[in-house]
Amino acid sequence: MIGVIDYGGGNLASVGHALDRLGVEWALVRRARDLDRVQSVVFPGVGSAGAAMSRLRAAGLDVALAGYLRSGRPYLGICLGLQLLFEESSEDGSPCLGVLAGRVVRLVTPEKVPHVGWNTIEVAAAGGALEGLAGEAFYFTHSYVVQPVSPQVVAARTIHGLPFVSAVAAGPILGVQFHPERSGGAGLRLLAIFSASNPRALADAG
Repeated sequence: MIGVIDYGGGNLASVGHALDRLGVEWALVRRARDLDRVQSVVFPGVGSAGAAMSRLRAAGLDVALAGYLRSGRPYLGICLGLQLLFEESSEDGSPCLGVLAGRVVRLVTPEKVPHVGWNTIEVAAAGGALEGLAGEAFYFTHSYVVQPVSPQVVAARTIHGLPFVSAVAAGPILGVQFHPERSGGAGLRLLAIFSASNPRALADAG
């Protein structure tokens, strides 16, 4: 069972539809106790860090989710779900979950911001689940990016005028700046890899 975090601002419909296409069993996570009945978590985040953290705190999910992330169970953070893994966001000065060292900063580039549209990823040594997706195009829409302290967690980079970190991996934790649920076949393959305990998911995404 995959738990999909519902904090009142995520792209739940698109993520749910993608998981349904893969034949993956999933349920919404709205309270801390909901994390006890899932084996992995997807955080389909959109919006600002401050608003998201406020909603997580109101539901008791901030502490519970940080504990989940330290428990060794799989996590896929999408866009804001990636950014919240870090310590602080300069978007609004909000503290985040602080599971990974580093912060969220505005994308520095001579190109247009927000970065919206299709772009490819360059998979790094820590790519893990992304290794078979090198050079694939994914859909991005964002103005902020993560700035990890440790280069060892960098799983992929993308160039938008200048390179930025577009994915991180740390053990069972994977975070991506792009939206796999809006990225066609490549996005479905990534979701299937994350859901690899479900054989049908891999077959349907192949």
